[in-house]
Amino acid sequence: MAKPKVLSAKPGTQNNVPRRDNILTFTAPEGEPVKLLDFLFASMPDAKRTTVKDYLKYGQVMLCGQVSTRFDDEVRPADEVKVNTTRQFQVFSHPRMKLVYEDDDIIVVDKGYGLLSMGNDKIKDGTAYSILRDYLKRKDPRNKLFIVHRLDQATSGLMMFAKNVQAKETMQHNWNNMVLERQYVAVIEGALEPSDGEIRSYLAENSAHEVYSTGTPGEGQLAVTYYHTVRSRKPYSMVELSLATGRKNQIRVHMKDAGHPIVGDKRYGARTSPLHRLCLHARTLRFVHPITRRDMKFISPLPAGFSKLV
Repeated sequence: MAKPKVLSAKPGTQNNVPRRDNILTFTAPEGEPVKLLDFLFASMPDAKRTTVKDYLKYGQVMLCGQVSTRFDDEVRPADEVKVNTTRQFQVFSHPRMKLVYEDDDIIVVDKGYGLLSMGNDKIKDGTAYSILRDYLKRKDPRNKLFIVHRLDQATSGLMMFAKNVQAKETMQHNWNNMVLERQYVAVIEGALEPSDGEIRSYLAENSAHEVYSTGTPGEGQLAVTYYHTVRSRKPYSMVELSLATGRKNQIRVHMKDAGHPIVGDKRYGARTSPLHRLCLHARTLRFVHPITRRDMKFISPLPAGFSKLV
């Protein structure tokens, strides 16, 4: 009787064979940057060089939270490199959202405009939260995801999520101290005078869920927005906005108060919408990592249409 034929396959590619991931984690020491493949050889001296090359070739190596297959990617001091010796890392892919960074505790994404941050009474699926949750569950059904902060549905840009309760609570309970920089870019109608400044008011919300400014401290929460005009070309201006507070619809209301609503923001007074979207983008997010305490900074590319308007 002939022996059954044995089919060879790369680690983790066999069908219908559930196996637990075996992930090795290495941290780059102080010194000059090195090529990723050289770093792997040095970190895994007992592994065959062909095996290490296969790990890289078949998507089983992750550098600073991103899967890499490039042998010449630079590994810098304190960078984290992970190797899954079992199978390929799950790669996130979605047309409305880009995964910018992921580790054991947090996820940073670049959310597209029109995408809800999380579900509501009418919509449960197809939100930034549900998309990421499903991605994590595919990697391991035990994985969890927690909302840390939100972006308006119409706003694009950087958001952070937590993957465990400790990271979530650390960020939320110490938000003002942990978040070092949140910068937005908007295209507004007209031009602000002066070109740089501060807008301060108390924000409240009516029964129609519309946020408005009030001069009565007890009626709302203090909101402070700093702005800087980048450039102006009639009838629009591009402005950078930094938040000293993070109130709902804060930037949108403050631009309306200033008499220069954000382009496309009909809810708060805009008269024009040439891009058929709210022209507000969360470009920069810098914070202290809730577990490692590293200084983390991310910058999202500006939507191409914004520059064309000004």
